[in-house]
Amino acid sequence: MRVALLTEGARPHPHRGAGAWCERLAEGLPEHGFELYLLSGPPGPGPVWRLSPVWRGVHHLALWARSPRGRAPGALRRGQYARAYEELVRALVLPGERAGFGAGLYRLAGLAREDGGALPAFLASAHARGVLERTWRLPGADTSAGQPLVCDVLVAADLLEQCLRPLSAPWYGTGPGGLGGADLCHVVGGGPAALPALVARHLHGVPFVVTEHGLHLREQYLGYRGAPYLPQPSTPVRALLLSFFRALTEETYRQAAILTPGSAHDQQWQRRCGADPARTRVVYEGIPDVDRPAAGAEPARPTLVWAGALEPGRDTELMLHAFAGVRAELPAARLVVHGDEAAPGYLAHCAAVAERLGVAGAVDFAGRPGSLAEAWQGGTLAVFSALSQRSPRLLADAMLSGRAVVATDVGVAREVVGPTGLLVPARDPRALAGACLALLRDEERRSRLGLAGRLRAQERFAVEPVIGAFREIYLELVSQYPAFPEGGGAGEGGRAPRPFARPAEYWLADGPRGQDGRNGRDGQDGRDGQDGWVERADQADPEAEGEDSGAPEDRHGRLAARTPPAEVLPEPARPAGPALVEAV
Repeated sequence: MRVALLTEGARPHPHRGAGAWCERLAEGLPEHGFELYLLSGPPGPGPVWRLSPVWRGVHHLALWARSPRGRAPGALRRGQYARAYEELVRALVLPGERAGFGAGLYRLAGLAREDGGALPAFLASAHARGVLERTWRLPGADTSAGQPLVCDVLVAADLLEQCLRPLSAPWYGTGPGGLGGADLCHVVGGGPAALPALVARHLHGVPFVVTEHGLHLREQYLGYRGAPYLPQPSTPVRALLLSFFRALTEETYRQAAILTPGSAHDQQWQRRCGADPARTRVVYEGIPDVDRPAAGAEPARPTLVWAGALEPGRDTELMLHAFAGVRAELPAARLVVHGDEAAPGYLAHCAAVAERLGVAGAVDFAGRPGSLAEAWQGGTLAVFSALSQRSPRLLADAMLSGRAVVATDVGVAREVVGPTGLLVPARDPRALAGACLALLRDEERRSRLGLAGRLRAQERFAVEPVIGAFREIYLELVSQYPAFPEGGGAGEGGRAPRPFARPAEYWLADGPRGQDGRNGRDGQDGRDGQDGWVERADQADPEAEGEDSGAPEDRHGRLAARTPPAEVLPEPARPAGPALVEAV
């Protein structure tokens, strides 16, 4: 089947969204054809990322860049844009009109599809800013974050234009490269990357899956900063943008066929945002090197290793206070802190705390390690003191080293560590010091917990279960969602769906017509032969352009040649999907 993978990245930095995880997924499912739809920032200096040949096509939209120039709509058309935009803004600022967000969003998408590139030009116009200012200052509007000033309106208008820019992307047709011709969409990361999937579902009925390794909405609440070339948003602007992301998240969770959070902790957050538990599966992120060798012999001196960003949320200060307690009992103990400074001045603050506690000589602020495996190798214990542990990746990596783990009982820590490590309350240096001392004094227990943690991490975070989980999810979706004739869906064309319109032979691993599904219909790998960044659409299907053979058409408008048509029942029963199984 053809899978459209939508994600947000930051070119030329590949590991934000469209990097290793997405490539591993495409490589692990060679029976499907993957096309990458990437929302990213403007091209900048530095090395250009060469895309993997697993992608059948690559489509790029500069999201966090200055507004593209385009033709503004005429006077009559501008009124239609203004009404749709006002409906969307009212849903953001008026508590009683939250339900209008989806309607305004899809009206803007429909107008953008009809007019090409007119939507960004309208959103960047003075007319759109006037609509925003007038609606934002209506009686009853939520201004608890402060009354918007003129400068707030200008900044908010620019940021909303960027957030809504995917609505005008040239991706919504049913031809080659169009989302309407995809069998399903897979959104990785949420946020603006979900907008094309929402539009494709509304226009063509294409189902979509949402995978979040760390919730996009939660990250926005923790620190939304906007575009780098714009002033930092004020409190009213931040409140408006958070309202937009909250409404977008709720609409995404409501329309998604299946949600796959990266942990049970994230699953609980999604349920608080309206996600249906029946459509949610926990699929862990997966670590490619789970079979790497365990760390070797422990260092001669008892050593605690702490790794993470140096910021208040990681609570390095708590680690220093706990280490002072350990040092009082074991004078030979030392602490190695790995990580870059994420909050200005926080490293100097931690150094001053260590000096005040009298342990500065035994604390080594070692900076970023060459690799995490090297960091764990140099320690006796791996210790985590965070106030909020949102991602399981760092904890799982420490467990893979075979070192025993001590962590604060926050976020995903209990879910990841389980009974293979020691968990202590947050903000309790005495409890943290006690747990560290208990393991430093008991070599046999350390070894036992370290081995158990390594086995647990290998079982839960291997790549193969992740690939298997998505293989089942994809097949379940195409079995439940019918094909639509000529690309028409519930939101366009008005035709009734045709269940079982594709014969079973269509879903064979070698592609719909016995051709290589991985390399595309023309046998090419989708690269341009240079840097892989030129947007490329698949070649037209020669069979679809031939004379009418009387064969039925599938949802893409192509002739289903060489396969007998499936019988269409008058009122077919909707097939039940397999039982919901959490992938571990």
